[in-house]
Amino acid sequence: MAARRVRARALLAGGLFLLLGSAFQPYAAAQFVGNPQDGNPQNKVQAHLAAGEFGPARNAALAAGNAGVRDRLLGDIAAAQSRAGAQQGSLATATDIGSDVVRSGALQQMKNSRWFGRGGGVKADFDPLIDLITSTIEPDSWQDVGGPGSVSGFDGGVRVDSLGLLRRIPPRTDAALESVRHSASKIVSTTNPRKAVALRKISLNRLERELQLRQAAGLPPDETMKLLAGLQRIKYVLVYPETGDIVIAGPAGDWKQDFEGRWVDTVKEQPVVQLDDLVVAFRNAFGKEGKFGCSINPTKPGLAAAQEVNDRWAKKGGIKSTSQRGDFLEEIRAGLGKQDIVVYGIDPQTRAARVLVEADYRMKLVGMGLEEGTLGVTSYLKALDPKRDDLANLSVLRWWFTLNYDALSATKERDGFELKGPGVKVLSENEMLTEQGDRVHTGRSSEANSEFAASFTRQFEILAAKYPIYAELRNVFDLALVAAVVRSHELPEKVNWHLTHFGPDGTYEPQLDVAPTKVDSVINHRVIDGKHLVAGVSGGVTVDARSLATSAAVKTDEYGVLKAERRTSQPKDLPRNGWWWD
Repeated sequence: MAARRVRARALLAGGLFLLLGSAFQPYAAAQFVGNPQDGNPQNKVQAHLAAGEFGPARNAALAAGNAGVRDRLLGDIAAAQSRAGAQQGSLATATDIGSDVVRSGALQQMKNSRWFGRGGGVKADFDPLIDLITSTIEPDSWQDVGGPGSVSGFDGGVRVDSLGLLRRIPPRTDAALESVRHSASKIVSTTNPRKAVALRKISLNRLERELQLRQAAGLPPDETMKLLAGLQRIKYVLVYPETGDIVIAGPAGDWKQDFEGRWVDTVKEQPVVQLDDLVVAFRNAFGKEGKFGCSINPTKPGLAAAQEVNDRWAKKGGIKSTSQRGDFLEEIRAGLGKQDIVVYGIDPQTRAARVLVEADYRMKLVGMGLEEGTLGVTSYLKALDPKRDDLANLSVLRWWFTLNYDALSATKERDGFELKGPGVKVLSENEMLTEQGDRVHTGRSSEANSEFAASFTRQFEILAAKYPIYAELRNVFDLALVAAVVRSHELPEKVNWHLTHFGPDGTYEPQLDVAPTKVDSVINHRVIDGKHLVAGVSGGVTVDARSLATSAAVKTDEYGVLKAERRTSQPKDLPRNGWWWD
């Protein structure tokens, strides 16, 4: 750890002491440029780098009046630290780079130039231990990043105090360091992501930065990041050009995994909003597609086979016994076979895609009476009435989820937006079926078909409480609408954000799993007036938030409530690595 001029003795098992520090020499620039007293920030930085003084170099860069110059100098310092082997210090310096474009370039340069050689004799490698200490315990307090902390050697045992100093027992107390420690501990005590709050704010820019830095360090997102600090629903999108933040806000609290393995809040057991879904929604909104969804459809050969079975039994005089009913249904199921699952607009291997498919499939189970709904939800077969519905022709029902929001509201300045409405609705259509198995769109929905779709939409909140998958679907819809608003109102340009990690060409990697491609056909039957009626269903999920997010579609909040909410939610006094607050 040359950049730190480190000499550290560590107590190993058995009481063995080893000395670290002789294997490294301070990083030296190829050429000495300027001197530390020079008023030019670039010359100051180069002089300090030549002397291996990374902390003073960082301070000189931060003092630069021009943001572009400051970012470029910080990038040079981070690269120099990386070459010297101070990986955690280089990442800490990269944290202060304001431009996400410059930061991404610096991280790539660090990745390409990082030096892992060890030289000298065979010695114990304490770097991972020291890096672990300085990266996890008050990272802002170490000399690498301009802080007062250092790693020092002692003759006895060691301990790590709350400032992050590796110190002997008993520790010597320095008044200045104790003051830093005290102030830091107060910040930690008031930033508990598991605390239940009515409104938690998350800066998308700052979150992206922290994820970039973790990825550069070879670390995945931590649990708080994956679950967006326990965010349960998105209520606001807030823009702060003065601080360079785009913020999403909503209720949040503690979380756990339920018996199905879903991440839910600990009180109502409703799903929390997830980072992977956010990235998927943003990449779709800022990509070429602009919409996404899924469809679950019976195959043409399967429909033709089902039609043939139906016609053949009709010619034989229909079903005349209970045993024959079972044979008939089994032939229908065998004829239909598996249905095809198609996901479009997003990677079918992502979590968001699986949410769409599962929600759609289970909605069809409720509609067919194969999965229990809730009071007020009428399944299609139960709603059928021979006095009004045509029971003679075999048709394919089509049900699909889509967005269901009231008009978005926004401040006059368009720097604050509020999402309104239940978020999700079900639409329906009756499709005619030809003998060849072709489905013909009619653009119409029978009364029984419409009744199920309408009842599902009306009772959506209750259904989502009973079956968390529907709440998960709404979270994905919320994120799609947020992403559409961010793009349609050109919010990244207002805060100089380029989505270098979250965008279509970004480096964030959502977790991928096997994509679903087939599913059993959803059919059920009912005997009405002695007739055996079989119903099958297709459909999917359609997410296209663009029309809801246009300037014309967004209503202006005339009461000033949204403007006041934006003012009170502004990020202030955040820790250096902070990305959320209450």
